[in-house]
Amino acid sequence: MMYWTIWWLWLAAALVFGIAEVLLPSFIALGFAIGAFGVSMLLLASADMAPGLPLLLLVFAGLSLIAWLLLRRYFSLPTGQVKHFDHDINDH
Repeated sequence: MMYWTIWWLWLAAALVFGIAEVLLPSFIALGFAIGAFGVSMLLLASADMAPGLPLLLLVFAGLSLIAWLLLRRYFSLPTGQVKHFDHDINDH
């Protein structure tokens, strides 16, 4: 049995990415955590038919990218938060 087909190793990787997201100010590790969690659930659901490493990495990359884009869209700062001044306060 190959190590990349074991579902709980992908779940452990998701946990490591989740901890890294808490410890590091990056906001990108959460997308990787969601991607690894998705791959682990895919492997758990298809325990008898394990896909190869290239397909697993492709699914992991795709899920991570989709998760990161959705997280960025829904949890980013709203536009227009910065106040711009077009004149100096000391000019009279």
